[in-house]
Amino acid sequence: MTVHSHIDNMLSIQEDARVSNTFSLQTLQRLPYYLDFLRKIETDNVSATVIAAEFGLNEVQVRKDLASVSREAGQPRKGFVTKSLIRDIEDVLGYAHIDEAVIVGVGHLGTALVNYKGFASYGLKIVAGFDISVDEEIWLNHMPVYPVDRMADVISELGVRLGIFTVGAESAQEVCNQLIEGGVEAIWNFAPVMLQVPEGIIVQNENMASALAVLSHHLRQ
Repeated sequence: MTVHSHIDNMLSIQEDARVSNTFSLQTLQRLPYYLDFLRKIETDNVSATVIAAEFGLNEVQVRKDLASVSREAGQPRKGFVTKSLIRDIEDVLGYAHIDEAVIVGVGHLGTALVNYKGFASYGLKIVAGFDISVDEEIWLNHMPVYPVDRMADVISELGVRLGIFTVGAESAQEVCNQLIEGGVEAIWNFAPVMLQVPEGIIVQNENMASALAVLSHHLRQ
């Protein structure tokens, strides 16, 4: 899974009276892949059959996914209007509304995330960073990086609701607490630790050790 696909679970579903705002986690995880495909094709219309074939999915499931987000029903033999379907999926995933984020830890992984240009296509902009090695404000690719003791104040001032961090396990919970103190409501966690958060705060964990364990187990079969 690509870096940008991980962020998809963090983006809020936009409410629309014309579209159901209740989705299964599985549907929500498939929609970004559909969107990538739709952006690449050059046809005016696209069917659930074509999308299902592209990803090796069940056609009935794909049709249900599209029906849950599309404002317009697919037409027999023609399918869905491609541009309209792209717009509807972008609205549901929140991609039409840029979400600003801060990142804590600008080492190798943190810097790679800051430098990743694909986030803009998915409605995300990292506007500030924090790092324990920084004593005063510096700049990284046009983004300010602050000392960690300024975290809560800067986040509160910026009004950012999404926090990303790539810190070590030993400081992860403290960092998490500071993010929440500043007003962050959603956290994308790359630290190998399970965080304790208040009700109403969402955490998306990207535990590389856990993912590697799954792959390793499969290879041993």
